[in-house]
Amino acid sequence: AFGPAASADLRAWCGLAGLPAAVTAVRGELVAFRDERGRELLDLPEAPRPDPGTPAPVRFLPAFDNVILGYQDRSRIIDDEHRGLSVAGARVVLVDGRVSATWTVEEGTVSVTPLRRLSRADRTEVAEEGRALAAFLSDGDGDRIRVGAAPP
Repeated sequence: AFGPAASADLRAWCGLAGLPAAVTAVRGELVAFRDERGRELLDLPEAPRPDPGTPAPVRFLPAFDNVILGYQDRSRIIDDEHRGLSVAGARVVLVDGRVSATWTVEEGTVSVTPLRRLSRADRTEVAEEGRALAAFLSDGDGDRIRVGAAPP
């Protein structure tokens, strides 16, 4: 799992039955933190940890990406009302580290469907990242992006 992560997140990511013993064996090599709910989170000492106020860049994730599925508590990244997207095979767009839209590719165009209202700056950043994805998917011959309207 991506750290800092709780032992339950590690278990959700790997499914190992002997995980508590494995965590105990390496605990001395890890650093521990507490989340807002008081749960212990573990991480590697030298792992990068940006300041909590640092905005996360827009990211287009493929279906079944570990960023969503690698946590027992998925509320860190996806709202409960959209949780089913992570197991239904939807491709999602992260805006400031949260699932905020889905995306598809149709006839060379990356189409984005917002799940919530996006600010003008967020829409611009989604469109820029979407153009880069469209260019990558078309070997640089296209950069078509369509960002739909937010739900009411």
